[in-house]
Amino acid sequence: MPLSEFLARRLLQLIPTLIFILIVVFVLVRLLPGDPTSAILGDRALDADVERINRQLGLDQPIIVQFWLFVKSVFSGDLGNSIVLKLPVTTLIAQRLPTTILLTVMAALIALIMAVPLAFVAALQREKLADASIRGAFQVGLSMPVFYLGLILLTVFGARLQWFPVGGYGDGFLDHLYHLFLPSLTLALSLSAILMRNLRAAIIGVLDAEYVSFAHAKGLAPRLILTRHVLRNALISTVTIFGLSIGTLLSGAVITETVFAIPGAGRLMVDSIYGRDYPVVQGMTLALAVLVSVTFLLTDILQAWLDPRVAR
Repeated sequence: MPLSEFLARRLLQLIPTLIFILIVVFVLVRLLPGDPTSAILGDRALDADVERINRQLGLDQPIIVQFWLFVKSVFSGDLGNSIVLKLPVTTLIAQRLPTTILLTVMAALIALIMAVPLAFVAALQREKLADASIRGAFQVGLSMPVFYLGLILLTVFGARLQWFPVGGYGDGFLDHLYHLFLPSLTLALSLSAILMRNLRAAIIGVLDAEYVSFAHAKGLAPRLILTRHVLRNALISTVTIFGLSIGTLLSGAVITETVFAIPGAGRLMVDSIYGRDYPVVQGMTLALAVLVSVTFLLTDILQAWLDPRVAR
């Protein structure tokens, strides 16, 4: 199957996924404790005011009608207004989501930079001191919770050594990168451990394959064998793990943004849940779910490029 046909099929598969996301977001928000009317008017609101707000929000309609109104508003680009911040939800998403995306991309790049070369070293030096040292060091990062890693890095490199800021987002792109380095490193440590272990095992498996031995027998340069034969085939499973880990990075960003006081989507989500700002929770959850779905699509495309059998 050509790559273009595979891409078209995957895009069509996104449609039921997005419909399912709409249903889940709609149901989960209504399962949260409390209600938007209490958040707007307070606990001592009069019955007449409660009825008025419920009518304005459409909460007096049957649940099917509410869902239909929700779907219409989503496809029209209107996700409502924040109850607490008094701003359109789409505006808040446009302000906060790029910060979380930049944090996630930085964490993913740092994880790859750490995992790929060290996985090669560990695989080529398997069962030796270098292999044991690399796996042991990554195991420490993998066993620690994200918030604990963040607090350690914040205390050592931010408060004590003062190499990095202890919070905030900065002004300008380079300043953003500077402020986001420690949070990105916090997220990257656990992901890099997973990627390194997976890629190491894949490289060892490929190195023992017959076609690699045949390539050595043909007299191909070792660097060419590692890049053309070993790395390309070993990356197939690692790409899958990497794509699936994006959702974990986004969930970890919720905690990391809170620890480092970063004004991103994760911190906004936490504040909105505590403030019962349901339109923001609903809109932000929908935006993050769509972002993860698009990431999975890109992962499948990259897999099909690395291994054309995937597209069949």
